[in-house]
Amino acid sequence: MFLSVFDLFKIGIGPSSSHTMGPMTAAARFLEELLGNDWPRPAGARVDRVAASLHGSLAYTGVGHGTDRAVILGLSGLTPLTVDPDAVDGIIAQVEAQQRVSPPGHPSYRFDRAHDLVLDKKTPLPGHANGMVFYAYDASDRLLLKRIYYSVGGGFVVSDEELQRQKTSSKASTGKRVPYPFRNAAEMLAMASRSGLSIAEMKRANEESHRSREELDAGLDDIWSAMLGCIERGLSQEGIMPGGLKVKRRARRIHDKLQEEWQSNRPNPLLANDWLSVYAMAVNEENAAGGRVVTAPTNGAAGVVPAVMRYWLHFHSEADQASIRDFLLTASAVGGIIKTNASISGAEVGCQGEVGSASAMAAAGLAAMLGGTPEQVENAAEIALEHHLGMTCDPVGGLVQVPCIERNALGAVKAVTAASLAMKGDGTHFVPLDAAIETMRQTGMDMSEKYKETSLGGLAVNVVEC
Repeated sequence: MFLSVFDLFKIGIGPSSSHTMGPMTAAARFLEELLGNDWPRPAGARVDRVAASLHGSLAYTGVGHGTDRAVILGLSGLTPLTVDPDAVDGIIAQVEAQQRVSPPGHPSYRFDRAHDLVLDKKTPLPGHANGMVFYAYDASDRLLLKRIYYSVGGGFVVSDEELQRQKTSSKASTGKRVPYPFRNAAEMLAMASRSGLSIAEMKRANEESHRSREELDAGLDDIWSAMLGCIERGLSQEGIMPGGLKVKRRARRIHDKLQEEWQSNRPNPLLANDWLSVYAMAVNEENAAGGRVVTAPTNGAAGVVPAVMRYWLHFHSEADQASIRDFLLTASAVGGIIKTNASISGAEVGCQGEVGSASAMAAAGLAAMLGGTPEQVENAAEIALEHHLGMTCDPVGGLVQVPCIERNALGAVKAVTAASLAMKGDGTHFVPLDAAIETMRQTGMDMSEKYKETSLGGLAVNVVEC
C-alpha cells in the first residue's frame, strides 16, 4: 500500500488536522463539484445558497477545534495550504457581515452562519465519527446538490462514495504501482532483507517512481522548513492561547531558562528531555493558536516528530540535511503502515492513534539516523507505540491544549527512549510492530466514544474549566 510522504506530512494550519484541515478541504471539494457537470443539475438551475451540517465528533468539539471557522474558510475558496493564519479573523468577520461567501471563480453564494452551519449532535453519520454534509440550494431554496464527506484523520478527506469503495475493495490492492509495495511491517522487513536497502532507501525508491529526485528533496526540505519555522515561532511567542481556557503559553519561558543553563554549563541530567519537551510544546502551542503547522501525522500530534528531529540536530554532530530527509522518509513509512492497518484519527481510536503513531514514527526515524538496521528501526517504532496503547482522546473544552500540548512533549521523550532501547539490542524482540498496530486498532474499536475526541469523558469532564 503506497502512501506518499506528502500524504502523511501536510503543511496546513491548526488546531486540528481532522477538525480544521479536513473540513476546510471538504468544503473546497464541494465548491469544485458545484462548478463541474458530474451531478444532475436541473435545466436552468443556479446555486444561490450553500449550507453545511457537522456530525459526530465534529459536532461535539467543532467550535473548540475551529471546525465552524474552517468550513467558512473552505467555502470562501481557501485551503489549509493557501490560507494565511493571520488573515483568518478578517475573512470570517467579512462573511458574517455580508452573509455571503465569494470563492474565486464562483458567483457569490448566500451563507448565513447562524442558519447555514449546523452542529448536529443527534445524528451521527454511519461512515465515520467525523462526518459532514454540504448542501447547495437555488433561489427558491430547492435542494440542488447534497454531498457527504468524512474527515478520517491527518487531514485526509473522503466522500461517502469513496469510503464505501475503500471498504469493499480488495485488501490486496496497492493503489499506485511502486517497486517496494509493503503493506505491513513484516513485508517491509522482508523487502529490506531481500534488497539490502534501508527503509528510507525503499521509501525513496517508491516516491521517485512518481516524482523526480529533485522534486522529492525539495518537498522534504519544505516540510522540514515548515516544521522548524513552527518551532521557532512557538519559542518566540507569549500570552494566552485562544478558546476560553486561559491556558498560558510556556515554551518561550522554558526555552529562556534552558538557554541560561546551556550557557552557564550547569549540569542538568534531564537536559535532553527538557529540550525535547520545549520543542514539542512550541509546536503544539502554535497549533492551538491556529498557526502554520505540519501534520505529523496529525495536528494534535504535530509536535513529536519535529521535536525529535530538532533534538537530532541539537545533540548529534553528524546530523545534516540529508539525514533530515531520511528521517522523514523512514517516519512516513511507519506512519503509512499504521494508517493502512489501523488509524491515525483520535475520533476513531483515541490519542493512541495520534500521539502514539507520532511517537512510533519519530522513534523509527531517530533509530534509522543512529545507524539502526531495519529490524532495530521496526523495534523502536513498536516500543514507542506499545507504550501509548489505550491512550484516550479527552481534550478539555474541546480544545487541542489540555492534555494535548504536554502529551506531545512526553510522546517525544518516549520516542527517543524507544530508539535508544532498540539500538541497545540486535532488532529481535517479543512483540512485532504489526501486533502492536492491530492491538491499537482493536483497542480503539472497543474504546467508549466518550474517550474519542468528543470531550464527553476523561479529563474533559473531570477538570473544572476556569
